[in-house]
Amino acid sequence: MPAFRQVGEKQLPNPVLCMAWSPKRDLIALANTTGELLLHRLASFQRVWSLPPSEYTGKEITALAWRPDGKILAFSLGDTKQVVLCGVEKAEILHVFPMQNSVTCMHWMEVTEESSALSSFYNSEDESKLFLPKLPTLPKSYSTTSKIFSEEKSDEIMNLMGEVRLNVLVLGGDSGFVELYAYGMYKIATLSGVSGTCRSLSLSSDLKSLAVITEVRSADGDPQICYVQLDTRLLSDCLPEVTRMARKFTHISTLLQYLHLSLTCMCEAWEDILMQMDLRLTKFVQEKNTSTQVQDEFLELLLWGQSSPELQALLMNQLTVKGLKKLGQSIESSYSSIQKLVISHLQSGSEALLYHLSEVKGMSLWKQKFEPLGLDSAALEGAITAVGSFSLKANELLQVIDKSTKNFKAFFRWLYVAMLRMCEEHVPPELNKMTQKDIAFVADFLSEHFSENEELFDRKGKYFNVERVGQYLKDEDEDLVSPPNTKGNQWLKFLQESAHLKESPLLFPSFPQKSLHFVKRMMESVIEQCLQKPAEVIGKSVKQAVFLPLYTVPESSESTPRLFELPSLWNDKKAKMHHVVFCMPEISPGKLYVLRKGTDPNRHILNSVVSIDLRHHLDTAGEAAARPNYIYSCLDARFYDDEMLTVVLRGDYEREESGWRVLAQLPLASALSCETEFKWEPNLRLDQQSGAIPCLELVLGNQWRELENMKAQFVAVNGIRKVACVLSANLRHIRVFEMDVEDEDDEGAESQNASADQDGLDATMASEGQGEEPKEEGGERVGGGGDAFRKTEEQLESEEAL
Repeated sequence: MPAFRQVGEKQLPNPVLCMAWSPKRDLIALANTTGELLLHRLASFQRVWSLPPSEYTGKEITALAWRPDGKILAFSLGDTKQVVLCGVEKAEILHVFPMQNSVTCMHWMEVTEESSALSSFYNSEDESKLFLPKLPTLPKSYSTTSKIFSEEKSDEIMNLMGEVRLNVLVLGGDSGFVELYAYGMYKIATLSGVSGTCRSLSLSSDLKSLAVITEVRSADGDPQICYVQLDTRLLSDCLPEVTRMARKFTHISTLLQYLHLSLTCMCEAWEDILMQMDLRLTKFVQEKNTSTQVQDEFLELLLWGQSSPELQALLMNQLTVKGLKKLGQSIESSYSSIQKLVISHLQSGSEALLYHLSEVKGMSLWKQKFEPLGLDSAALEGAITAVGSFSLKANELLQVIDKSTKNFKAFFRWLYVAMLRMCEEHVPPELNKMTQKDIAFVADFLSEHFSENEELFDRKGKYFNVERVGQYLKDEDEDLVSPPNTKGNQWLKFLQESAHLKESPLLFPSFPQKSLHFVKRMMESVIEQCLQKPAEVIGKSVKQAVFLPLYTVPESSESTPRLFELPSLWNDKKAKMHHVVFCMPEISPGKLYVLRKGTDPNRHILNSVVSIDLRHHLDTAGEAAARPNYIYSCLDARFYDDEMLTVVLRGDYEREESGWRVLAQLPLASALSCETEFKWEPNLRLDQQSGAIPCLELVLGNQWRELENMKAQFVAVNGIRKVACVLSANLRHIRVFEMDVEDEDDEGAESQNASADQDGLDATMASEGQGEEPKEEGGERVGGGGDAFRKTEEQLESEEAL
């Protein structure tokens, strides 16, 4: 009986560029050449959902990473230089952020180190919930609403942060570009000094070092693969402080996004119909022959009930009684929607922002703890002031809306009656009563709003600005066309006359000439500087501890998908070691190399480089050797767990071209317990001193399986779920295997607990109607079978029945 059980096989319509198993569930994410992201389940390789490329994101996926809890997928886009966080359960885009460089690789890890300071911090983390009300959800009717804030029952920020324990998304790209994002959201470090293009990354779980595989152009022009270890000791030493700061700044950056989306909803609520009055009045001015002012003509109508033929034509032909009524209803509805958004969203978001920034400012005053991380109390004070100014401007907008609503109601009521009289129609008695106070109110409105402004015509193509709210929502740098009239404001008068209060830091500046958008942009830039400073300070503290050039790659292999290529990195949490597995096909094609480096650059741990000879005899455990004349070389290798390597081997019979393919498990216990430390010649690459590397021959036993009718090339594995996925050289043919089948009956309660998450997700997806998989061309399941597989089918049926 062959080792490993095949449970699924698929011919995919589009080549696969990235694949990654979920760390918690039997799910694998695939990205193909069309920019589509696919999620498949282990059982018969059934599709759960697909996320097509979007015009808002991009089409060229370059890297994939799962959040350690398996609830969120991160992927990078090469064409738009963005990173996207996607919810796994419903294929929703939760968050998108831009990058300066293209991302070529990513790694998402969770900190496992515990300390008493951290545990006390975890207990106090949710204090903000005691003081701040939950943010109101954004209206679903608006097109720009983000998924983060539209789910009524979800806690937006906590949904993105996941567990309280710190997790870090590491991104690498061209020109030595490396950035670290806490919770996948907030940038905590921008690293410099890494040479070449990043091919693979692994941040140690104790945060002491970051291992990077880079591709550097050597002096002779060939790409040179190098191993770099960066000392990230500051993150490790200040773990409780970094965690606290990162969570606070993630709250702040999410609140900024919330305010931005709230303002976008307000802009959508403000309709262009409100500008029609201005545009029609401008047209009236340009066409009329008389020299009288527009406000004079309206005042004449107000006082004497008479109008010029031009004004009558404007009112009866362009505006019409029906059009005036509709315009009045639109203005009232629009103003009401904006008013609600300001009160419930902008003000509550600003209060929450002030609360979190004040807490961060308090942290920054504890200089012994937080100054090394780059928290600047003066900059944070400036950020708090900027948020205060934004709140003031939002309050000013509320006053303008309130005044404009009253003005327009009175004006439209009077004009409606005047136009009914022109038409000689019946005027309802409730509208006919107009007091002297009402007439004075309309007269003031006409004299204030209906004066022509030549300067306004040059800027906007109109003479009038009757509607005062829209100017606050324009995303432009120009000053307000009609700033609020502050004449007679006792508070402003008191401030101007007080020498001490005029420049007081306790008072927020109000920027009376600026729009709400302008003040919001100013606030965002000030807060952004506060958010970026720690990333720069922490980034500068990271130093290169190790630089080891491994080998050169011939240019001919440039066509291979970079994401699948060796070397691959593995972070052994127990032994606190970085492992690198690689091949040197030009020097020794039949050997696999394993490099070990301690995660703590400041502590001497025995480092080693060993080679594993794969050239002959796959099976030496009592049975006849399989195809003894074949010479084996390694195509791909991934760490299955701390002591096992999953490899795809190619067996060539006297160097014939076709070869046969084998999936095998290599036990690394003897390689990892190698006691001899390799003496590295500092001025030479590893491939130039490969003769001195200790070589081991491993006995495979029955831990291998021939891959019939498949030109296998790459493999993705998950040792926790005991699964492997093999991909062919043409990137379209996939086979899925369960690796430890014989241990199935002995797994006991642990295995049942491990599958609980999966069952929960399956039930959710089935109830969402996502269990059915669209049929794909050439898709056919081969092999597999057995009781466990049938059980999975029965589970699926029962879930779909739900």
